[in-house]
Amino acid sequence: MAISLPSSPEQLVAANKATFDTLFAVFNSALDSAEKLASLNVSSTRAAVEDQISGAKALLGAKDLQEALAQQGSLAQPQIEKAIAYARSVYEISSTAQEELVKRLELHQSEVNKSVTSLLESYSKSAPGGSQVAVAAFKSAISAANSAFDNANKAARHVANITEASVDAATSATVRAVGAAVPAKKKAA
Repeated sequence: MAISLPSSPEQLVAANKATFDTLFAVFNSALDSAEKLASLNVSSTRAAVEDQISGAKALLGAKDLQEALAQQGSLAQPQIEKAIAYARSVYEISSTAQEELVKRLELHQSEVNKSVTSLLESYSKSAPGGSQVAVAAFKSAISAANSAFDNANKAARHVANITEASVDAATSATVRAVGAAVPAKKKAA
């Protein structure tokens, strides 16, 4: 639905309704993301507490210091892996929310551009003589703004892709390092 300047009360009501619907959709999307994050936090906290209790019971059941140290070392790797999985989940939730917001903003910008272009075309047909230069300048400014917006979006997506690749690489390196450190501790004990 293209947005145009309202020329009647009905158009004004329709434009306000469309704006409200867009804002409501953005609010619902943000609320859904917050709900997912809260659910993740509750389940992660529950699992962490259960793991800590289980680990404490195992350590208390150790027969000697060697066994206690071995059990403690074996508890570290799963904890780190779970922390990394948690961080990935948070990242996925926030990335999804950001993507949805960007899509809505891009759609809204597209609708506004269509409306402004339509309005300019309409104005240029009924404009007084000599105003073509002003209309052309305005169209040029809109085109430049759209180009800047597109370039900024491309740059932001590129940065997001680089960040995601860096996070994945760091996560993998951490898991490998912890995996290598745990067997080394066991050999030393």
